[in-house]
Amino acid sequence: MALTIFNTMTRRKEVFVPLEEGKASLYCCGLTVYNYAHVGNLRTYVFEDILRRVLRFNGYAVLHVQNVTDVGHMTSDGDAGEDKMQKASERESKSPWEIARFYEEAAVRDYKRLNIEIPEVMPRATEHIVEMIEIIERLEKRGYTYTTPEAVYFDTAKFPDYGKMAQLRLESQRTERDDVILDETKRNPSDFVLWFLNKPTHLMQWSSPWGAGYPGWHIECSAMSMKYLGETFDIHCGGVDHIPVHHTNEIAQSECATGHLFVRYWMHGEFLLMGGGKMSKSKLLEMKEEERPPSTLQELIDRGYDPLAYRYLCLQAHYRSEQNFTVESLEAASTGLRKIYATDPSRDTLADDAEAYAVARQRVLDAMNDDLAMPQVVGILNSYGSYRLWIEFDAVLGLDIALRTQRAEEVLPTSVQNLIEARNAARAAKNWSESDALRVGLIELGYDVADSPQGTTVKRRLL
Repeated sequence: MALTIFNTMTRRKEVFVPLEEGKASLYCCGLTVYNYAHVGNLRTYVFEDILRRVLRFNGYAVLHVQNVTDVGHMTSDGDAGEDKMQKASERESKSPWEIARFYEEAAVRDYKRLNIEIPEVMPRATEHIVEMIEIIERLEKRGYTYTTPEAVYFDTAKFPDYGKMAQLRLESQRTERDDVILDETKRNPSDFVLWFLNKPTHLMQWSSPWGAGYPGWHIECSAMSMKYLGETFDIHCGGVDHIPVHHTNEIAQSECATGHLFVRYWMHGEFLLMGGGKMSKSKLLEMKEEERPPSTLQELIDRGYDPLAYRYLCLQAHYRSEQNFTVESLEAASTGLRKIYATDPSRDTLADDAEAYAVARQRVLDAMNDDLAMPQVVGILNSYGSYRLWIEFDAVLGLDIALRTQRAEEVLPTSVQNLIEARNAARAAKNWSESDALRVGLIELGYDVADSPQGTTVKRRLL
């Protein structure tokens, strides 16, 4: 079947037809680099990576742009609170620039561990101030802005289609928006900041026609996406929390600046839940360290989990469905992934049956092209147990099946076998400090360490 995707704007699945034949332009709201990406963030990035791979599997040349927000994202998704970069700078006693580069590098490291392909372009907001000012000037000339002592605002009353994707009613927003009383001269509660002014203590400032200040979060994505993909492009992705504010505001300012359609297909990933609620960096930061669950990829690795087990876990739920994250679900994913790696190529019943392989392949392809129905894809692949089929579709799954299957057959050095035996003995004796020390030793030797009912298991690390 042809590739179909769910378009948030129309609330239905649509056949993907790109602007330019054979090419797909993709923009994804990316990193806000004030802290480590948590596994909830990473679920969205895995979904977007799967989308990119599915597009390519269908023959499209993909230009993927994902921004790095290193200024202007407030502690609310609107204009309320503090700039997250400024707050992190105060928390860690470093400059915002140091904070941004450190956490950007950490995120890229996580991408590589999860086999998330690095986008062709990863523009930083602070390096595109000129483009943001140019869009604000275009909006000003078209009569969509007004300036107060606090900010340059977008006047949402001037755009009749404001809130069309989120299906918002401006009347309800008059009482629901959390930033209503920030500026008493603001005309409408739904109006949003294009350029912040009168913030003398803010550490990141630029000159502008309206005075020294810094950009609002929303204008950043419009400027960077249009610079690299054009004023209209194919697909824009993000989390569902972006629909009512960030993406709503992006649409308004972009379409009013250009006079035409901004994005043709909008796709949004659902939340990863922990303890029944949405996982967020701010919530995790508020928790005491001893109460905080493992929430970053490094923390999962430190507990002995293969990073690709988390990727495999993400494939167990459709990107438009909420997914509950627990240690038990991660354990189950780890077990499932080890079974895939243990698939025996010599016992592949489809290897020499071209007709049966074609039927199986089409089933997998149809599920994949039905709005990225990856749980069905994985289920079909597991039902056949065909090594050849797993290998072909690993171009989308990104689980390194061929490489891991080969490594599973490697004979472990005697020194490594001795460490494994010593760790099993320590765990049997409930000597957890010794067990942890031996795990660290195995990791330092280049092995991923996991625990199973049979004891310690190791695989040589890919990265």
